[in-house]
Amino acid sequence: MDVSMRSSAQALRRTVKTLAATRRPAGYHGDYQGSAGFFEGWYVKLVSADRSSRLAVIPGIFKGEGDAQDEAFVQVLDGVTGESWYEQFPASQFTADSKVFNAAVAGNRFSEEGIALDLDGPDLRGAVAFTDPMDPWPVTLTEPGIMGRYAWVPVMECYHGLVSFGHGLQGSLTLGGRELNFDGGYGYIEKDWGRAFPSAYVWMQTNHFPHPGVSLSASIATIPWGRRSFRGFIVGLRIPGADGGELHRFATYTGARSDLDIDDAEVRWSLRSKAGERLTLRAERRRGGLLHAPVRTQMHRRVEETLDARVHVHLQDRDGRTVFEGAGEAAGLEVHGDLDALLAMQGR
Repeated sequence: MDVSMRSSAQALRRTVKTLAATRRPAGYHGDYQGSAGFFEGWYVKLVSADRSSRLAVIPGIFKGEGDAQDEAFVQVLDGVTGESWYEQFPASQFTADSKVFNAAVAGNRFSEEGIALDLDGPDLRGAVAFTDPMDPWPVTLTEPGIMGRYAWVPVMECYHGLVSFGHGLQGSLTLGGRELNFDGGYGYIEKDWGRAFPSAYVWMQTNHFPHPGVSLSASIATIPWGRRSFRGFIVGLRIPGADGGELHRFATYTGARSDLDIDDAEVRWSLRSKAGERLTLRAERRRGGLLHAPVRTQMHRRVEETLDARVHVHLQDRDGRTVFEGAGEAAGLEVHGDLDALLAMQGR
């Protein structure tokens, strides 16, 4: 086989893998992304029944460009104290399934069944089982997950997946000798993969409302698009009910409109769908801990995140009637980057 035929065959295999993986956002995508300039990480949130223990545990892999060293990692954020840890491992100690959420970093395991941790840095050990099946953002042929049709675009800088809106927890961890009991608690899982995080973004998530089963995931960011960029956003408010409940979607790809305002105390965000639904979000900003986020040449841009925010949510139908109203506690919140540029982008 000559060089051109071999190159064509490799391109075809990569295309087939890409198409298959796009419809499996929970799985690992690094097998078809090449050997450099790639990251992938799963965000596993654990909140105890009384909310006195709140952790985010993030396993992942980073493949650097140029002289940057490849590395596997597990990040931990204690949402109560604001302490954070970044445990680095050789990339060879990372394994993951391309079809489902099932990853391991050294002796630490993460899957649809639960997590098992043995981390020296934060002295974090133990196991927590997930007592309910994963409840992901729906995947269809035209909209394979939370990114909608943008998931099919092969040149996006960062891709996003929502693995579970919410699931029960059973088990305990010890952190620095302190026992964290998650029996009867509630969890959430999402993920990101690609080349780098956006230059500016706002992200918020909570599934701890007075109404059980309600879950909110919302993000808005500067999205590179060729030589230009646009302000892209995705918001999902899942409200339980008959036949699995309803997912209210407000996104760039659904034609929704967005108005964003940020100051030191709050993030205020109003959205309107093409059908006339209105969603108002008001997130109270609180100090958190520092996590590592990827850029093309390193995994060590520092980003502040809290697991102690409160998000006020008000959803109205097209006639102005209230469909849902409530405040989500133990909320994750990140506000990062060139926010002036993000706010200056008008329109959708």
